[in-house]
Amino acid sequence: MKQIIALWAHQRALSTAFLRMMIERNDVTVIHEPLVTLLDTGEVPLPDGSGGQTVVRSERAFFDHLRVLAEHRPVFFKDTVEHRYGYLFEHPEEVADIEHTFIVRDPAPTISSMYHMKPTIALHEVGYEHLFEIFELATRLKGSAPVLVDADRLVEAPQAVVQRYCEEVGLPFIASALQWQPGDRPEWGRTRQWHLDAMRSSGFAATHKTYPDTVANNAVLKGYFDHHYPFYRQLVQHAI
Repeated sequence: MKQIIALWAHQRALSTAFLRMMIERNDVTVIHEPLVTLLDTGEVPLPDGSGGQTVVRSERAFFDHLRVLAEHRPVFFKDTVEHRYGYLFEHPEEVADIEHTFIVRDPAPTISSMYHMKPTIALHEVGYEHLFEIFELATRLKGSAPVLVDADRLVEAPQAVVQRYCEEVGLPFIASALQWQPGDRPEWGRTRQWHLDAMRSSGFAATHKTYPDTVANNAVLKGYFDHHYPFYRQLVQHAI
């Protein structure tokens, strides 16, 4: 069986751009946000390995199908952690052979961006606490800290960060995958409004957007920041 690589991310962490880079490699089966889709809709379409699709309706069926796909070539999926994904903690044996990796971004601008996209966002949906819990689970399963990408460093030194990531997960580094053609992707359709920056992108690049509501002027967002910042600090110290 080839590698199964998971990338766990809070929202607005450049994880979709990272997935776009993995698509550009063309040597990995890439799956976009399968677990969040499964929890939100009750089912998720997956590639069947022969150019078509199959639909699964449970976490067990999802992880079983990953292993079928991995018989042929490496599999990469990325998911965002507005949900806790209790199944991972209830059945750790089912995810013990997965290479769990992570990406985080400075929570101050991230929370402003989240709130701009979803003004009803709840504390738990910000996700750093969920991400830390999965990181701790992965550490226990692996026996050492898993690979973690600092999104802020990724845009500063994409080649160095991606090359190190590839070394850590056992994939060859493909420099040409750091650039791609802008455009939409069919797998982004359900949550398209969250992926507009990725659609416009052609590589990893810093954005300098400003939002009227920030952790400095909005008490709710400041509360979210105060809750999640300690989890971010514990995570980012492991960044490659």
